[in-house]
Amino acid sequence: MQTTTYKGTDKVLIGFILAVLTFWLFANSMMNVSPVMTEKLGMDANTMNIAVSLAALFSGIFIVVIGGLADSIGRVKTFKIGLYLAIAGSLLVGLSPKGSLAVPMLLTGRALQGLSAAFVMPTSLGMIKIFWEGKERQRAISLWSIGTFGGSGLSSLTGGIIASSLGWRWIFFFAVIVAIIALYLTKELPENKREGAGKYKIDWGGIIVFMIAMIALQIFITNGNKLGWTNWITIVLVAITIVFGYLFVRVEKRSPYAFVDFGLFKNKIFTGATLANFFINGTSGMLIVSLTLMQRGAQFSAMEAGLLTLGFAIVVILFIRVGEKLLQRFGAKKPIIWGALIICVAIILLMQTQIMTGQYVVLAVIAYSLFGLGLAFFATPATDAALSNLPDSQAGSGAGIFKMASSLGTSFGVAIAAGIYTAVVSRTEPIGWLSNIIGFVGRQDNVVIRQGAMLGLAFCLLLAILVIVSVSTSIPDKKKTDNVK
Repeated sequence: MQTTTYKGTDKVLIGFILAVLTFWLFANSMMNVSPVMTEKLGMDANTMNIAVSLAALFSGIFIVVIGGLADSIGRVKTFKIGLYLAIAGSLLVGLSPKGSLAVPMLLTGRALQGLSAAFVMPTSLGMIKIFWEGKERQRAISLWSIGTFGGSGLSSLTGGIIASSLGWRWIFFFAVIVAIIALYLTKELPENKREGAGKYKIDWGGIIVFMIAMIALQIFITNGNKLGWTNWITIVLVAITIVFGYLFVRVEKRSPYAFVDFGLFKNKIFTGATLANFFINGTSGMLIVSLTLMQRGAQFSAMEAGLLTLGFAIVVILFIRVGEKLLQRFGAKKPIIWGALIICVAIILLMQTQIMTGQYVVLAVIAYSLFGLGLAFFATPATDAALSNLPDSQAGSGAGIFKMASSLGTSFGVAIAAGIYTAVVSRTEPIGWLSNIIGFVGRQDNVVIRQGAMLGLAFCLLLAILVIVSVSTSIPDKKKTDNVK
C-alpha cells in the first residue's frame, strides 16, 4: 500500500522536525546536564555515564531493524509508536526520584528514548522521500537535517538554560510536550508501506546476540575502573563481549534475513566511509568531557558551559550546504579529510586544560565552532561516498548500517571518553608523569580534573585521526572515483 496521491505539507514537516528534536535536542542534552543530574539523583559518575550513552546505543542497535519493519507494517504506525516511546522515556527520566528507583527508572527511560529515535528517524526521512518531490523534497530533507544537526548543536545550550532556570527535569517534560505536538501535526498522514509488503521477518537471534555483546562492552567501558580491571566481573564482561560478538558474526552470515548484511563490507568505499562515520561520531565524547570539566573544574553552571557551544550550532547549520558544494567540486575524499583535520584542531584546543580559565574559555569557543565546521564538511560527502557506490538493491540496507554506525559511534565515543575522565578523576593524586611533562598553572586543587579531561579528549583526537586513516586507505580521489563509475 504505497500512497502517492498525498502531498506533504509544511505542517507535517514541522511535525517530523519536532519528532527528531525529542532525541537530538532534548535527550542529547544529558551530555551537558549529567553533572547536575548526578548530584541531584545521588548517583555515581560511572552509572550516569552509562545512562548518557545508553540512548545512542539502543538507537544504533535497533535502527536498521525498525526501518525494515516500518516498510512492512506501515511507516505512520511505526512513526507514532516512536513518539509514544519518546513520551514514555522522557517521563521516566524526568520523574526519576533520588534513591533506589533512580537507576532503574533513568536507565529504562534512556533505553526508551534511544528506541524512539530508531522508530522516528528512518520513518520520517522515508516519508519525506515519498510525500515530497523535486525541489520541495530537497528543501524538506535540508530542513529535516538541520533539525538533527542543529538540534544536536543546540542541545548543550538548551539543556543548560532549562536546567539553570527551571531545573533539569523540565528538559524532559518539554520533550513530552514537543512529542505530543508532533503527534498532532502529523495526524493527517495516510498510512503507507512498501508495495507488496508481506510479513516482515525480524532477525531476533542476531538482535539479541548483538545487544548482549554491546551492553556487556558498554558496562565494561564505563565500570571497568570502578570494578577493577582484573576483577572477575570485568573479565566475564570481556569474555561475554568476545563470545557473543563472534556468535553475532556467525548468526548473521547464516541468517537469510540478517539485519546486518556483511556482504556490504566487501565494498571498500562503503566500508571506509562507514568506519569514518563511526569514528567521527565518537568524537562527540569531547562534549561530555569538556562540559563536565567546565562545571567541575571551573564551577561553571550548566547554562554557562552550554553557552560556550553556541558556535557549534551556528556554524554547523550555516555550513552544512558547504560540504555538499565541496563534494561536487572535489569528490568525497578531500572534504572528509579536511573535516577530520578541522576537528583535530578543535580537540587539540580543548586539550589545553593546563592554562587559566579565562584563556581556556576563548579556546573553547573557537574549538566548538571548529567542531561544527568539521562536521559540516564531513556529513554530506561521507554519506554520499557510502551510499552512491552501492547498487540500488543494497541502498536501503547500506543506509541503515551507515546510520547505525553514527549512533554506535556516539555511544562508545561518549562512554570511553567519559570513562577515561572518570577513572582519572577518581584518583587521590595527580598523574605524576603527566605533571612532569605539562605544568598546570593556576589552581592546583583541580589538577586531577584537568588531567582527566586532557586524557579523555586525547582519546577523541585518536578517533579523528582514525577517520583520516580509514578514508585515506579506502576512498579514491575524485578522478579515480569517476573512472570507477
